[in-house]
Amino acid sequence: MDQRELESRVKALTKSVAANEPPENALRLLESLKKDASPTEEMLRATRAGVLVAKLRSNPNKEIARAAAEIVAKWKKLVEQEKHSKLHKAKMSSPAPAPASSPAMAPAASTSAKKVFKGDPEKRKFDSDGVDIKRTDSNVRNQCIGLVYNGLAYRSTEPESDILAKSVAVEHAAFVLFSGEGADYKKKIRSLFTNLKNKSNKELGPRVLNGAIAPEEFVSMTDEQLKSEDQRKKEIELEKENMKKAQVPMAEKSISDSLECSRCKQKKVSYTQAQTRSADEPMTTFCECMNCGHRWKFS
Repeated sequence: MDQRELESRVKALTKSVAANEPPENALRLLESLKKDASPTEEMLRATRAGVLVAKLRSNPNKEIARAAAEIVAKWKKLVEQEKHSKLHKAKMSSPAPAPASSPAMAPAASTSAKKVFKGDPEKRKFDSDGVDIKRTDSNVRNQCIGLVYNGLAYRSTEPESDILAKSVAVEHAAFVLFSGEGADYKKKIRSLFTNLKNKSNKELGPRVLNGAIAPEEFVSMTDEQLKSEDQRKKEIELEKENMKKAQVPMAEKSISDSLECSRCKQKKVSYTQAQTRSADEPMTTFCECMNCGHRWKFS
């Protein structure tokens, strides 16, 4: 069973349980997952199948709960076997340590099992990385996965598979949170992409990729919460500066009923006076009609 088929069956299973369909439908789908599915760790992360099936262990129907528990146990065992296999391969492929009798030789550095991206991280996109973003039956959702991928890949050297798995998880979390691909769902995906691409918010992408921010938390964060600490500090300083400017006392204006507006001929004129020229020159009077807003000055 490939990743798409796994995601499709788990989606059908979740829908069946949520719609309170006869338990036989859910049991049939669980049995097919137990029999046919042998997912890798990457597949489970990309589809969130393990999380969704694990939730069914607390289902009121004891048969559904038991079947879900058996599947989760089986998948955990497969993931552990996969990890042990990768660790064994890494040990087999790593160079032998330097002999103890040669202290002058430094110990061989351990090689990472992950393939680090070596291109320009600021130009990374799913298409240039050669990544297939078709993970659902919906073109809209697939494009949103691509958009999240582009945001997470920006300035990152993480492997394509890790970024794709996290992008699929983020999109799925948004799809669930907003109950479909409506306007709010699309708006949130665009907002996440914009914040990930913000050069002054360098910590956001790595925190999502390393799991410090879970996909479900990420998609529910407000624009304010998505900002970096530096952005918040700058905005606070700007707000304080604007408050100081707003508190500068304004020159007090007097109202005269003897001055007449040349435009509307009303005698509702406010004025202030200031010494704009040398001290032996008369003061300049600045006028504003309170009726029509016309302004003028005279000495």
